Amino acid sequence: MRVLISNDDGVFAEGIRTLAAAAVARGHEVTVVCPDQERSATGHGLTLQTPIRAERADELFVPGVTAWACSGTPADCMKLALFELVKQKPDLVLSGINHGPNLGTDVFCSGTVAAAMEGTLEGIPSMAISSACFQWRQFQAGAELAVDVAEQALADQWPDNLLLNLNIPPCDRDAMGPLRWTRLSIRRYDEQFSSRVDPRGRAYYWLAGEVVNDLESAGEGPRDWPSDVAQIHNNCPSLTPIQPDLFWRGSLSGLPQLKLKDQLVR
Repeated sequence: MRVLISNDDGVFAEGIRTLAAAAVARGHEVTVVCPDQERSATGHGLTLQTPIRAERADELFVPGVTAWACSGTPADCMKLALFELVKQKPDLVLSGINHGPNLGTDVFCSGTVAAAMEGTLEGIPSMAISSACFQWRQFQAGAELAVDVAEQALADQWPDNLLLNLNIPPCDRDAMGPLRWTRLSIRRYDEQFSSRVDPRGRAYYWLAGEVVNDLESAGEGPRDWPSDVAQIHNNCPSLTPIQPDLFWRGSLSGLPQLKLKDQLVR
């Protein structure tokens, strides 16, 4: 199987190298195209005003991996890979393993998820993988679980336009609870910015804040599923299905009744 791997932590990140090695160990043909330095929290940003450069970086990975380090964002990396660098369309896109969680609505800021979403938009089964702790640096169990999940999903006929977002608790695999389907939580932050003053008396700001986690699991429909945050809180891997179509799926009766020039919008 042809596997294309990217991330947002950069080519030197241990997570992506462990994931690539795990895929090679299963006998897959692995290509890595990822940022040449950390590009975390870049969302789905693209580089439009400057050229994008890519250099071979095979020596940073285990034998059998073809690797490129790219000057652009994670989304740039995936576009460049699919339309220029990779000669045959991959069977699977993996993005990660991210050094830190991608839970709830934080996926909108995540470069890791954006890289996987580029694969989904091109009709390729794609999965984002994250280690749910910034300090945890033992990625082998997460890499093996990610490849297991991807292989099983492909064997079960991965649905079109489905992105899988896998978050892995910071522990050895034998200490993990069961993997479950989860819903995206709502992630809110208190005190978003830290205001400071530089030596010249000018104000500047650090984006900071304490996360307010959504641990609720009650509700109707998909809200009967546990939230991804609650799943990780229970030391269990979280697998959340995401699709690029953000269109409202409620009834028309739930929308505001808008009147424009005496015409009711229905």
